[in-house]
Amino acid sequence: MRADRLVAATLYLQRRGRVTAAELAEHLEVSLATARRDLEALGAAGIPVYPQPGRRGGWQLVGGARTDLSGLSEPEVRALFLALGGLDGGAPAAGTALAKLVRALPEPFRDVAEVASSARRRDPSGWERPADEPPALLARLEDAVLRRRACEIGYRRRGSAGVRHVEVEPWRLVEKAGVVYLLAGTARGPRTYRVDRVVALMPLDRTIERPDDGELDRIWEETSDVVRAARTGVTARVRADPAALRVLADLFGSAFTPTEVEGEAVVAAHTERGLAEQLAGWGGRVRVLDAPGVVAELRAIGAELLAAYDDATTA
Repeated sequence: MRADRLVAATLYLQRRGRVTAAELAEHLEVSLATARRDLEALGAAGIPVYPQPGRRGGWQLVGGARTDLSGLSEPEVRALFLALGGLDGGAPAAGTALAKLVRALPEPFRDVAEVASSARRRDPSGWERPADEPPALLARLEDAVLRRRACEIGYRRRGSAGVRHVEVEPWRLVEKAGVVYLLAGTARGPRTYRVDRVVALMPLDRTIERPDDGELDRIWEETSDVVRAARTGVTARVRADPAALRVLADLFGSAFTPTEVEGEAVVAAHTERGLAEQLAGWGGRVRVLDAPGVVAELRAIGAELLAAYDDATTA
């Protein structure tokens, strides 16, 4: 699994000081392209590894060769365990490997490594399309999760101009199909917040007791089930060309289900109007085969467009 490879790559770099991608590929028994991607992933995660071009070049950790995990600094520990903890979605083997690595660290770093290894998760199915820009307050929320620090956030709901302020206990960040969510405790129970809609953050002078990993996994699953049910109350079977179906699968995420019939799928949304609005832009390329209410909304949208553009004086 990739988490194991990244740990092995980090330790190999520490031991050798400087390696080529070909040497790492041979050591890990993977392809050259995979070794390069792993090295780039380490750099993207904040591990201070950089390439040196030229005949005698290669990849090297800033600070030179090291012999074991005790040579890592606290920022490097945080970056490494954040990266590894979110790769395999909490897979048991990855969790066991991370626990062993935590025990190999010096005592002062074990707590931050333990929190960082479970502070992020990835969920491949999507609820919404990702934003064009990375969330502005992601790094500060990540820091609040790692430090177990309660905070007050300003949150703007979808389609709302107002900002609601709420005190939260930040438990975990979950990346779901490119969108990052904060799973947090509140006075009203566990809640999920889309991070790119968090517009303000003020740390509070209070540390929190964080649920254990298994409990957080359970809370996230329950939250996902509630959100999924709210977003998929209306379904429709559609027929479309292969290219359109591929885009619809990406657009609807977990609300898209292929059927046994080639060229057909079932899509879902929270209302008939909402589903019709997502399908209307496809024109005749996507045809609704059932769901009379959705068809009626599509016809209403078509009539609204005709009325809006029926004025001959419109430029």
